[in-house]
Amino acid sequence: MVEIDWVSVLDAIPQNADEPMIERMFVFKLITSLGFTGQEWLQQFNTGKGDADFALRKNYSDDNFLHSRLNPYLLIEVKGQATTGQGNSWNKINLSEGTPQYKSTSQQIKRYLLAPKCKSAQWGIITNSIHIQLFRRHGNVVIPATPCELIKKDNIYEIIARIKNLIDNPPKALTISLYNDKGGVGKTTTTINLASVLFKERKKVLVVDFDAQQRDLTDSLKLNEGEVTLSECLISDEFKIRDAIQTFTIENKSKQIKLFDVIPSDQKLTELTNTFESGGRLHEVIGRSARLRDLLQTFIYEYDYILIDSPPGWTFFSQSCLFAADVVLMPTKHDNFSSLKNVVKVIKELIPETQKARIKKYSEPLPIPLPIFFNEHDHTSASIDRTHLEIKKLITIQSGKNLIHDPDLLPYYYPMYKDGVTNTEIFSISAYKVVASAAFSRVPASVQNKTAYDYYLALAKEYFLHE
Repeated sequence: MVEIDWVSVLDAIPQNADEPMIERMFVFKLITSLGFTGQEWLQQFNTGKGDADFALRKNYSDDNFLHSRLNPYLLIEVKGQATTGQGNSWNKINLSEGTPQYKSTSQQIKRYLLAPKCKSAQWGIITNSIHIQLFRRHGNVVIPATPCELIKKDNIYEIIARIKNLIDNPPKALTISLYNDKGGVGKTTTTINLASVLFKERKKVLVVDFDAQQRDLTDSLKLNEGEVTLSECLISDEFKIRDAIQTFTIENKSKQIKLFDVIPSDQKLTELTNTFESGGRLHEVIGRSARLRDLLQTFIYEYDYILIDSPPGWTFFSQSCLFAADVVLMPTKHDNFSSLKNVVKVIKELIPETQKARIKKYSEPLPIPLPIFFNEHDHTSASIDRTHLEIKKLITIQSGKNLIHDPDLLPYYYPMYKDGVTNTEIFSISAYKVVASAAFSRVPASVQNKTAYDYYLALAKEYFLHE
Protein backbone atom coordinates (compact mmCIF):
# COMPACT_ATOMS: atom_id res chain seq x y z
CA MET A 1 0.00 0.00 0.00
CA VAL A 2 1.23 3.50 -0.84
CA GLU A 3 2.24 5.50 2.21
CA ILE A 4 0.72 8.99 2.15
CA ASP A 5 2.71 11.97 3.42
CA TRP A 6 -0.28 13.57 5.12
CA VAL A 7 1.64 16.56 6.45
CA SER A 8 2.56 17.54 2.90
CA VAL A 9 -1.01 16.89 1.76
CA LEU A 10 -2.45 19.23 4.37
CA ASP A 11 0.18 21.88 3.62
CA ALA A 12 -0.72 21.80 -0.08
CA ILE A 13 -4.46 22.35 0.32
CA PRO A 14 -5.12 26.07 -0.15
CA GLN A 15 -7.32 28.00 2.22
CA ASN A 16 -10.96 28.09 1.07
CA ALA A 17 -10.46 25.14 -1.28
CA ASP A 18 -13.66 24.20 -3.08
CA GLU A 19 -15.19 20.72 -3.21
CA PRO A 20 -13.54 19.46 -6.43
CA MET A 21 -10.15 20.54 -5.07
CA ILE A 22 -10.77 18.75 -1.74
CA GLU A 23 -11.67 15.62 -3.67
CA ARG A 24 -8.49 15.69 -5.76
CA MET A 25 -6.06 16.73 -3.06
CA PHE A 26 -7.49 14.98 0.00
CA VAL A 27 -10.22 12.41 -0.66
CA PHE A 28 -8.40 10.49 -3.40
CA LYS A 29 -5.50 9.99 -0.97
CA LEU A 30 -7.91 9.10 1.85
CA ILE A 31 -9.38 6.34 -0.33
CA THR A 32 -5.90 4.93 -0.97
CA SER A 33 -5.03 5.07 2.75
CA LEU A 34 -8.21 3.12 3.57
CA GLY A 35 -6.99 0.32 1.32
CA PHE A 36 -9.14 0.74 -1.80
CA THR A 37 -7.70 0.53 -5.31
CA GLY A 38 -8.74 2.47 -8.38
CA GLN A 39 -11.10 -0.35 -9.42
CA GLU A 40 -12.91 -0.28 -6.06
CA TRP A 41 -14.46 3.17 -5.95
CA LEU A 42 -16.52 5.48 -8.09
CA GLN A 43 -17.92 8.99 -7.95
CA GLN A 44 -21.50 10.25 -8.00
CA PHE A 45 -23.14 7.03 -6.87
CA ASN A 46 -26.92 6.99 -7.23
CA THR A 47 -28.21 5.84 -3.82
CA GLY A 48 -31.88 6.08 -4.72
CA LYS A 49 -32.16 9.16 -2.49
CA GLY A 50 -29.57 11.38 -4.13
CA ASP A 51 -26.02 10.98 -5.38
CA ALA A 52 -23.26 10.27 -2.88
CA ASP A 53 -19.94 11.85 -3.83
CA PHE A 54 -18.08 8.54 -3.52
CA ALA A 55 -19.00 4.88 -3.08
CA LEU A 56 -16.44 2.19 -2.27
CA ARG A 57 -16.38 -1.59 -2.06
CA LYS A 58 -13.72 -4.27 -2.32
CA ASN A 59 -13.95 -6.26 -5.54
CA TYR A 60 -15.17 -9.84 -5.52
CA SER A 61 -13.50 -12.42 -7.75
CA ASP A 62 -16.30 -12.13 -10.31
CA ASP A 63 -17.63 -8.66 -9.51
CA ASN A 64 -15.68 -5.48 -10.26
CA PHE A 65 -17.36 -2.65 -8.34
CA LEU A 66 -16.31 -0.03 -10.86
CA HIS A 67 -18.28 -1.93 -13.50
CA SER A 68 -21.21 -3.45 -11.59
CA ARG A 69 -21.85 -0.40 -9.33
CA LEU A 70 -23.66 -2.73 -6.92
CA ASN A 71 -23.58 -3.26 -3.15
CA PRO A 72 -21.45 -0.35 -1.86
CA TYR A 73 -19.74 -0.79 1.50
CA LEU A 74 -18.59 2.75 2.28
CA LEU A 75 -19.97 6.13 1.20
CA ILE A 76 -18.14 9.45 1.38
CA GLU A 77 -19.79 12.86 1.29
CA VAL A 78 -17.41 15.74 0.58
CA LYS A 79 -17.74 19.45 1.21
CA GLY A 80 -15.41 22.27 0.24
CA GLN A 81 -13.85 24.49 2.84
CA ALA A 82 -15.78 27.43 1.47
CA THR A 83 -17.93 28.56 -1.41
CA THR A 84 -17.65 31.82 -3.25
CA GLY A 85 -20.08 34.54 -2.39
CA GLN A 86 -20.63 37.89 -4.05
CA GLY A 87 -17.46 39.40 -5.48
CA ASN A 88 -14.37 37.93 -3.86
CA SER A 89 -16.05 36.99 -0.58
CA TRP A 90 -15.99 33.43 0.77
CA ASN A 91 -18.69 31.62 2.69
CA LYS A 92 -17.00 29.21 5.09
CA ILE A 93 -18.33 25.64 5.26
CA ASN A 94 -18.05 24.69 8.92
CA LEU A 95 -18.43 20.98 9.59
CA SER A 96 -17.66 21.23 13.31
CA GLU A 97 -20.27 19.39 15.36
CA GLY A 98 -23.43 21.33 16.15
CA THR A 99 -23.20 23.81 13.27
CA PRO A 100 -26.06 23.98 10.75
CA GLN A 101 -23.74 22.75 7.98
CA TYR A 102 -22.64 19.78 10.11
CA LYS A 103 -26.26 18.88 10.90
CA SER A 104 -27.33 19.02 7.27
CA THR A 105 -24.31 17.03 6.05
CA SER A 106 -24.67 14.34 8.73
CA GLN A 107 -28.35 14.00 7.83
CA GLN A 108 -27.34 13.74 4.20
CA ILE A 109 -24.95 10.81 4.79
CA LYS A 110 -27.55 9.09 6.99
CA ARG A 111 -30.14 9.45 4.24
CA TYR A 112 -27.76 7.95 1.69
CA LEU A 113 -26.82 5.03 3.96
CA LEU A 114 -30.49 4.14 4.39
CA ALA A 115 -31.33 4.59 0.72
CA PRO A 116 -32.71 1.71 -1.41
CA LYS A 117 -29.48 1.04 -3.32
CA CYS A 118 -27.30 1.04 -0.21
CA LYS A 119 -28.65 -1.92 1.76
CA SER A 120 -25.14 -3.38 1.84
CA ALA A 121 -23.49 -0.15 3.02
CA GLN A 122 -22.12 -0.21 6.56
CA TRP A 123 -20.09 3.00 6.75
CA GLY A 124 -20.26 6.65 5.78
CA ILE A 125 -17.71 9.47 6.02
CA ILE A 126 -18.23 13.22 5.90
CA THR A 127 -15.24 15.52 5.44
CA ASN A 128 -14.01 18.82 4.07
CA SER A 129 -10.32 18.07 4.92
CA ILE A 130 -10.67 20.22 8.05
CA HIS A 131 -13.14 17.98 9.85
CA ILE A 132 -13.88 14.30 9.39
CA GLN A 133 -16.35 11.85 10.93
CA LEU A 134 -17.20 8.19 10.40
CA PHE A 135 -20.77 6.88 10.70
CA ARG A 136 -21.85 3.27 11.08
CA ARG A 137 -25.04 1.76 9.73
CA HIS A 138 -26.65 -1.24 11.42
CA GLY A 139 -29.96 -2.23 9.89
CA ASN A 140 -32.24 0.78 10.12
CA VAL A 141 -29.96 2.71 12.48
CA VAL A 142 -27.09 5.07 11.65
CA ILE A 143 -24.83 6.05 14.55
CA PRO A 144 -21.60 8.05 14.81
CA ALA A 145 -18.62 5.71 15.01
CA THR A 146 -16.09 8.46 15.76
CA PRO A 147 -16.38 12.03 16.99
CA CYS A 148 -16.39 14.79 14.39
CA GLU A 149 -12.67 15.48 14.62
CA LEU A 150 -10.63 18.53 13.72
CA ILE A 151 -7.85 17.36 11.42
CA LYS A 152 -4.37 18.49 12.40
CA LYS A 153 -0.92 17.52 11.25
CA ASP A 154 -0.23 15.78 14.55
CA ASN A 155 -3.43 13.66 14.57
CA ILE A 156 -4.19 12.90 10.90
CA TYR A 157 -2.35 9.55 10.92
CA GLU A 158 -4.10 8.43 14.11
CA ILE A 159 -7.53 9.48 12.80
CA ILE A 160 -7.18 7.63 9.51
CA ALA A 161 -5.75 4.54 11.22
CA ARG A 162 -8.75 4.45 13.57
CA ILE A 163 -11.22 4.81 10.69
CA LYS A 164 -9.45 2.09 8.69
CA ASN A 165 -9.43 -0.27 11.65
CA LEU A 166 -13.18 0.18 12.14
CA ILE A 167 -14.18 -0.35 8.52
CA ASP A 168 -11.84 -3.36 8.27
CA ASN A 169 -13.24 -4.91 11.47
CA PRO A 170 -16.92 -3.97 11.67
CA PRO A 171 -18.68 -4.99 14.88
CA LYS A 172 -21.67 -7.24 14.33
CA ALA A 173 -23.85 -6.17 17.25
CA LEU A 174 -26.00 -3.15 17.92
CA THR A 175 -26.30 -2.62 21.68
CA ILE A 176 -29.66 -1.22 22.78
CA SER A 177 -30.52 0.13 26.22
CA LEU A 178 -34.26 0.10 26.88
CA TYR A 179 -34.55 2.98 29.28
CA ASN A 180 -36.83 5.62 30.67
CA ASP A 181 -36.04 7.59 33.78
CA LYS A 182 -39.61 6.77 34.83
CA GLY A 183 -40.58 3.21 35.76
CA GLY A 184 -43.72 1.33 34.80
CA VAL A 185 -43.51 1.89 31.05
CA GLY A 186 -43.04 -1.72 29.97
CA LYS A 187 -39.28 -1.89 29.40
CA THR A 188 -39.02 -5.53 30.44
CA THR A 189 -41.99 -6.68 28.37
CA THR A 190 -40.60 -4.83 25.36
CA THR A 191 -37.14 -6.31 25.83
CA ILE A 192 -38.40 -9.90 25.98
CA ASN A 193 -40.75 -9.61 23.02
CA LEU A 194 -38.32 -7.62 20.88
CA ALA A 195 -35.68 -10.30 21.50
CA SER A 196 -38.18 -12.98 20.48
CA VAL A 197 -39.13 -11.41 17.16
CA LEU A 198 -35.51 -10.63 16.33
CA PHE A 199 -34.76 -14.31 16.90
CA LYS A 200 -37.59 -15.23 14.53
CA GLU A 201 -36.02 -12.86 12.01
CA ARG A 202 -32.89 -15.03 12.26
CA LYS A 203 -30.91 -12.61 14.39
CA LYS A 204 -28.67 -13.78 17.19
CA VAL A 205 -29.69 -11.94 20.36
CA LEU A 206 -28.20 -11.48 23.83
CA VAL A 207 -30.39 -10.02 26.58
CA VAL A 208 -28.95 -8.51 29.76
CA ASP A 209 -31.08 -8.03 32.88
CA PHE A 210 -29.37 -5.13 34.63
CA ASP A 211 -32.28 -4.10 36.81
CA ALA A 212 -30.77 -5.10 40.14
CA GLN A 213 -33.80 -4.19 42.24
CA GLN A 214 -36.66 -5.72 40.27
CA ARG A 215 -35.11 -8.61 38.31
CA ASP A 216 -38.41 -8.84 36.41
CA LEU A 217 -36.87 -10.07 33.18
CA THR A 218 -35.02 -12.91 34.89
CA ASP A 219 -38.13 -13.92 36.84
CA SER A 220 -40.41 -13.61 33.78
CA LEU A 221 -38.27 -16.10 31.89
CA LYS A 222 -38.01 -18.33 34.96
CA LEU A 223 -34.23 -18.24 34.90
CA ASN A 224 -31.93 -18.83 37.83
CA GLU A 225 -28.47 -17.44 38.34
CA GLY A 226 -25.73 -19.78 37.17
CA GLU A 227 -22.44 -20.82 38.64
CA VAL A 228 -20.97 -17.51 37.46
CA THR A 229 -23.06 -14.39 38.03
CA LEU A 230 -23.12 -10.94 36.52
CA SER A 231 -22.27 -9.38 39.86
CA GLU A 232 -19.13 -11.52 40.14
CA CYS A 233 -18.05 -10.46 36.66
CA LEU A 234 -18.57 -6.82 37.59
CA ILE A 235 -16.33 -7.12 40.60
CA SER A 236 -13.51 -9.34 39.38
CA ASP A 237 -11.69 -10.22 36.17
CA GLU A 238 -11.27 -13.74 37.52
CA PHE A 239 -14.79 -14.53 36.30
CA LYS A 240 -15.64 -14.74 32.60
CA ILE A 241 -18.83 -13.00 31.50
CA ARG A 242 -19.43 -15.71 28.89
CA ASP A 243 -19.90 -18.20 31.73
CA ALA A 244 -22.82 -16.11 33.07
CA ILE A 245 -24.88 -16.65 29.90
CA GLN A 246 -27.95 -18.88 29.95
CA THR A 247 -30.05 -19.79 26.94
CA PHE A 248 -33.78 -19.16 27.13
CA THR A 249 -35.68 -22.06 25.62
CA ILE A 250 -39.33 -22.98 25.18
CA GLU A 251 -40.93 -26.37 24.69
CA ASN A 252 -42.76 -27.03 21.45
CA LYS A 253 -44.13 -30.49 20.64
CA SER A 254 -41.82 -32.08 23.20
CA LYS A 255 -38.82 -30.31 21.72
CA GLN A 256 -36.73 -27.62 23.38
CA ILE A 257 -36.32 -24.63 21.08
CA LYS A 258 -33.57 -22.12 21.80
CA LEU A 259 -34.68 -18.51 21.40
CA PHE A 260 -32.02 -16.16 22.72
CA ASP A 261 -29.24 -15.91 25.26
CA VAL A 262 -29.63 -14.13 28.60
CA ILE A 263 -27.28 -12.79 31.23
CA PRO A 264 -29.64 -12.93 34.23
CA SER A 265 -29.75 -10.56 37.14
CA ASP A 266 -28.72 -12.10 40.44
CA GLN A 267 -29.37 -11.54 44.12
CA LYS A 268 -25.89 -10.22 44.74
CA LEU A 269 -26.54 -7.28 42.42
CA THR A 270 -29.07 -5.93 44.91
CA GLU A 271 -26.51 -6.15 47.71
CA LEU A 272 -23.96 -4.42 45.50
CA THR A 273 -26.47 -1.68 44.76
CA ASN A 274 -26.94 -1.01 48.44
CA THR A 275 -23.19 -1.12 49.02
CA PHE A 276 -22.54 1.27 46.16
CA GLU A 277 -25.18 3.75 47.20
CA SER A 278 -23.74 3.85 50.72
CA GLY A 279 -20.30 4.60 49.30
CA GLY A 280 -18.75 1.28 50.27
CA ARG A 281 -16.47 -1.26 48.64
CA LEU A 282 -18.32 -1.44 45.32
CA HIS A 283 -17.44 2.18 44.68
CA GLU A 284 -13.77 1.27 44.98
CA VAL A 285 -13.97 -1.88 42.86
CA ILE A 286 -16.39 -1.08 40.04
CA GLY A 287 -17.21 2.56 40.67
CA ARG A 288 -17.10 3.40 36.98
CA SER A 289 -19.86 3.12 34.44
CA ALA A 290 -17.52 1.63 31.85
CA ARG A 291 -17.41 -1.80 33.48
CA LEU A 292 -20.57 -3.18 31.84
CA ARG A 293 -19.52 -1.75 28.48
CA ASP A 294 -16.16 -3.48 28.74
CA LEU A 295 -17.76 -6.81 29.61
CA LEU A 296 -20.19 -6.66 26.70
CA GLN A 297 -17.39 -5.85 24.24
CA THR A 298 -16.70 -9.59 24.42
CA PHE A 299 -19.81 -10.18 22.32
CA ILE A 300 -19.93 -7.41 19.70
CA TYR A 301 -18.55 -9.67 16.96
CA GLU A 302 -20.82 -12.57 17.91
CA TYR A 303 -24.39 -11.28 18.32
CA ASP A 304 -26.56 -9.19 16.02
CA TYR A 305 -28.31 -7.43 18.91
CA ILE A 306 -27.54 -6.93 22.59
CA LEU A 307 -30.60 -5.73 24.52
CA ILE A 308 -30.15 -4.28 28.01
CA ASP A 309 -33.18 -4.10 30.32
CA SER A 310 -32.24 -0.96 32.23
CA PRO A 311 -33.56 0.21 35.61
CA PRO A 312 -35.30 3.58 35.99
CA GLY A 313 -33.73 6.49 37.84
CA TRP A 314 -30.14 7.63 37.41
CA THR A 315 -28.07 5.26 39.52
CA PHE A 316 -24.77 3.53 38.85
CA PHE A 317 -26.67 0.72 37.14
CA SER A 318 -28.73 2.87 34.77
CA GLN A 319 -25.63 4.94 34.01
CA SER A 320 -23.80 1.72 33.17
CA CYS A 321 -26.58 0.67 30.79
CA LEU A 322 -26.42 3.90 28.84
CA PHE A 323 -22.63 3.84 28.86
CA ALA A 324 -22.67 0.37 27.31
CA ALA A 325 -25.27 1.18 24.63
CA ASP A 326 -25.08 2.33 21.04
CA VAL A 327 -28.68 3.55 21.11
CA VAL A 328 -31.35 4.21 23.73
CA LEU A 329 -34.92 3.08 23.04
CA MET A 330 -37.39 4.88 25.29
CA PRO A 331 -40.82 3.33 25.85
CA THR A 332 -43.44 5.80 27.09
CA LYS A 333 -47.15 5.72 27.82
CA HIS A 334 -49.38 8.33 26.30
CA ASP A 335 -51.28 8.81 29.57
CA ASN A 336 -48.20 8.75 31.78
CA PHE A 337 -46.99 12.31 31.49
CA SER A 338 -44.00 11.67 33.75
CA SER A 339 -42.68 9.16 31.20
CA LEU A 340 -43.09 11.75 28.45
CA LYS A 341 -41.52 14.53 30.49
CA ASN A 342 -38.56 12.42 31.56
CA VAL A 343 -37.61 11.91 27.92
CA VAL A 344 -36.54 15.57 27.89
CA LYS A 345 -34.21 14.88 30.80
CA VAL A 346 -32.77 11.80 29.11
CA ILE A 347 -32.13 13.58 25.79
CA LYS A 348 -31.00 16.93 27.15
CA GLU A 349 -29.02 15.86 30.21
CA LEU A 350 -28.35 12.16 30.74
CA ILE A 351 -27.32 11.11 27.22
CA PRO A 352 -25.04 14.15 26.64
CA GLU A 353 -23.43 13.51 30.02
CA THR A 354 -22.83 9.89 29.01
CA GLN A 355 -21.52 10.84 25.56
CA LYS A 356 -19.04 13.28 27.07
CA ALA A 357 -17.61 10.60 29.38
CA ARG A 358 -17.52 7.97 26.66
CA ILE A 359 -15.76 10.23 24.15
CA LYS A 360 -13.15 11.01 26.78
CA LYS A 361 -12.53 7.34 27.58
CA TYR A 362 -13.06 5.59 24.22
CA SER A 363 -13.53 8.29 21.53
CA GLU A 364 -17.07 6.92 21.06
CA PRO A 365 -19.77 9.63 20.78
CA LEU A 366 -22.46 7.27 22.05
CA PRO A 367 -25.21 6.48 22.83
CA ILE A 368 -27.77 8.26 20.68
CA PRO A 369 -31.49 8.40 21.48
CA LEU A 370 -34.14 6.88 19.25
CA PRO A 371 -37.63 8.38 18.90
CA ILE A 372 -40.12 7.52 21.64
CA PHE A 373 -42.95 5.08 21.16
CA PHE A 374 -46.21 4.60 23.03
CA ASN A 375 -46.28 1.28 24.82
CA GLU A 376 -49.44 -0.63 25.79
CA HIS A 377 -51.41 1.97 23.91
CA ASP A 378 -55.15 2.13 24.65
CA HIS A 379 -56.45 5.60 23.96
CA THR A 380 -59.49 7.72 23.26
CA SER A 381 -59.58 10.78 21.06
CA ALA A 382 -59.72 12.99 24.14
CA SER A 383 -56.76 11.28 25.84
CA ILE A 384 -54.53 11.43 22.78
CA ASP A 385 -55.40 15.09 22.26
CA ARG A 386 -54.27 15.78 25.83
CA THR A 387 -51.07 13.86 25.13
CA HIS A 388 -50.21 15.90 22.06
CA LEU A 389 -50.93 19.10 23.96
CA GLU A 390 -48.54 17.99 26.68
CA ILE A 391 -45.85 17.06 24.16
CA LYS A 392 -46.15 20.42 22.43
CA LYS A 393 -45.55 22.10 25.78
CA LEU A 394 -42.47 19.95 26.35
CA ILE A 395 -40.88 20.67 22.98
CA THR A 396 -41.73 24.38 22.72
CA ILE A 397 -39.05 26.99 23.42
CA GLN A 398 -38.84 30.77 23.22
CA SER A 399 -36.86 32.02 20.24
CA GLY A 400 -36.77 35.79 20.23
CA LYS A 401 -40.39 36.87 20.20
CA ASN A 402 -41.61 33.56 18.79
CA LEU A 403 -42.45 30.17 20.23
CA ILE A 404 -40.92 27.36 18.16
CA HIS A 405 -40.41 23.62 18.43
CA ASP A 406 -37.05 22.77 19.98
CA PRO A 407 -35.03 21.29 17.08
CA ASP A 408 -33.11 19.10 19.56
CA LEU A 409 -36.32 17.46 20.83
CA LEU A 410 -38.71 17.49 17.89
CA PRO A 411 -37.22 14.44 16.04
CA TYR A 412 -37.53 12.28 19.16
CA TYR A 413 -41.19 13.02 19.82
CA TYR A 414 -42.36 13.57 16.24
CA PRO A 415 -39.85 11.88 13.85
CA MET A 416 -42.19 12.32 10.86
CA TYR A 417 -42.51 16.08 11.41
CA LYS A 418 -40.74 17.90 8.58
CA ASP A 419 -40.59 21.48 7.38
CA GLY A 420 -43.97 22.22 5.89
CA VAL A 421 -45.37 18.80 6.88
CA THR A 422 -47.06 18.72 10.27
CA ASN A 423 -47.03 15.00 11.01
CA THR A 424 -47.43 14.15 14.70
CA GLU A 425 -47.57 10.39 14.22
CA ILE A 426 -45.90 8.39 17.00
CA PHE A 427 -45.25 4.68 16.71
CA SER A 428 -47.30 2.68 19.21
CA ILE A 429 -47.84 -0.87 20.43
CA SER A 430 -51.46 -1.49 21.29
CA ALA A 431 -52.55 -2.73 24.69
CA TYR A 432 -53.26 -6.43 24.38
CA LYS A 433 -54.28 -8.73 27.20
CA VAL A 434 -52.13 -11.65 26.10
CA VAL A 435 -49.02 -9.47 26.43
CA ALA A 436 -49.73 -8.73 30.07
CA SER A 437 -50.70 -12.31 30.88
CA ALA A 438 -47.69 -13.86 29.14
CA ALA A 439 -45.48 -13.26 32.17
CA PHE A 440 -47.42 -15.89 34.09
CA SER A 441 -46.84 -18.54 31.41
CA ARG A 442 -43.11 -17.72 31.17
CA VAL A 443 -43.46 -17.61 27.38
CA PRO A 444 -43.14 -14.27 25.53
CA ALA A 445 -46.46 -13.08 24.09
CA SER A 446 -44.88 -12.64 20.66
CA VAL A 447 -44.07 -16.36 20.62
CA GLN A 448 -47.50 -17.68 21.54
CA ASN A 449 -49.76 -15.15 19.81
CA LYS A 450 -49.77 -14.01 16.18
CA THR A 451 -51.20 -10.56 16.91
CA ALA A 452 -48.61 -9.87 19.61
CA TYR A 453 -45.89 -11.10 17.26
CA ASP A 454 -47.08 -8.66 14.58
CA TYR A 455 -46.98 -5.78 17.09
CA TYR A 456 -43.38 -6.39 18.07
CA LEU A 457 -42.25 -7.24 14.57
CA ALA A 458 -43.57 -3.82 13.53
CA LEU A 459 -41.52 -2.30 16.36
CA ALA A 460 -38.39 -4.14 15.19
CA LYS A 461 -38.92 -2.98 11.60
CA GLU A 462 -39.67 0.59 12.65
CA TYR A 463 -36.46 1.01 14.59
CA PHE A 464 -33.94 -1.68 13.68
CA LEU A 465 -34.55 -3.94 10.68
CA HIS A 466 -33.74 -2.49 7.26
CA GLU A 467 -35.98 -4.10 4.67
